[in-house]
Amino acid sequence: MREYLLTLLITAAVTYLLTGPVRKFAIVAGAMPEIRARDVHREPTPRLGGIAMFFGLCAGLLVADHLENLNEVFAKSNEPRALLSGAALIWLIGVLDDKFEIDALIKLGGQMIAAGVMVVQGLTILWLPVPGVGLVAVTQWQGTLLTVALVVITINAVNFVDGLDGLAAGMVCIATAAFFMYAYRIWYGYGIEAAAPATLFAAILMGMCLGFLPHNMHPARIFMGDSGSMLIGLVLAGSAISVTGQIDPDRLNLFSGSERSTVHQMVPAYIPLLLPLSIIAIPAADLVLAIVRRTWRGQSPFAADRGHLHHRLLEIGHSHSRAVLIMYFWSALIGFGVLAYSVNSASMWIVLGVVFLSAIGLVMLLLPRFTPHAPRWAQHLVPPRYRRYPEPSKDGEEAGTEAGEASTAALTDTTTASTTVTAVPGVNGATAIGARTRSTKGRKVRI
Repeated sequence: MREYLLTLLITAAVTYLLTGPVRKFAIVAGAMPEIRARDVHREPTPRLGGIAMFFGLCAGLLVADHLENLNEVFAKSNEPRALLSGAALIWLIGVLDDKFEIDALIKLGGQMIAAGVMVVQGLTILWLPVPGVGLVAVTQWQGTLLTVALVVITINAVNFVDGLDGLAAGMVCIATAAFFMYAYRIWYGYGIEAAAPATLFAAILMGMCLGFLPHNMHPARIFMGDSGSMLIGLVLAGSAISVTGQIDPDRLNLFSGSERSTVHQMVPAYIPLLLPLSIIAIPAADLVLAIVRRTWRGQSPFAADRGHLHHRLLEIGHSHSRAVLIMYFWSALIGFGVLAYSVNSASMWIVLGVVFLSAIGLVMLLLPRFTPHAPRWAQHLVPPRYRRYPEPSKDGEEAGTEAGEASTAALTDTTTASTTVTAVPGVNGATAIGARTRSTKGRKVRI
């Protein structure tokens, strides 16, 4: 475990330290697209955060290769090299898209090629445990198609959810934490070395997300862009593919009986492996709903809009930070709920706990529908939106109206008689939804 923690920390440190210089490079390179209709940020924000994340990935693999206990992963398996090759290709495509806005079909083709590169080097699905049947071996072409489909779906699911500050990195980090605990349990608890590469990939992916999050939390100073979202989606898919079909259920020795009955009873444990989208169920649901919504309207599935789940949370009244935390909550509930169920599927307490937490999540979703106000003695303990303010009297409203008209007239006269001063907004990456007050204090002005 210490080697994995060391790899995670070094990956996070490299990603964190490189994100600042990468931000400056993105500003100089002009990787700051104009505000689009579907965007929720109000000021141009640099992209290309995926550059720092990719070098964090390289640093993590390099350190793991020089650690005594993790060096065996590189000596006995070609999967780390396969993952790095596919990641480098998808990262390069993402960098070009962040700068030049390449066509969606070209990106889709690049994703399929990156998945094919990993398949050629051995990172592929070999067989699947099917409930009630047992281990089903797949042919080379079937394994290739399944691998490519899984990689493309996961990449686009992560890419679709990357719409709010810190959302994609945080959700992937939560999903990867659940997957890491599962893979580590298989590798360390049962001595199955086939799960070691997946455990390493999950630790590195957590480091990439944790290192980037401090720069990407609201208000974000830099976005990961497609170079980052597609990269972490590919690494997450590669982690799941690395362990899917590589484990013999009989080696777990959890149940007695035939292999067929063993696989049938082990279905809960294989849910995170066969269906990694159950760990990132929120992005996957967002992806499916987006495709259905756009095709129903006669649009291309790749046409961007403001109908994603995080957009809907903002529309019903949630703040930016609360919308992100709600998405975190549901991602953690689904990921760790599946993990707990895979450990002990016979426990009713796990089911009851998931149901109880789901009820709490629904209450959180409906909070904007209710505006409770704190009692007068607790006014200073709650946020301003929940405080009670005395209603102005009629005389006060008339006085305020007259004062406002007078100040408006004075401001108009002053503006006419003086030179107009225009504030030049800086590039700070703020992504607030509502209107903001712009002050010229501390900013360069143009007269």
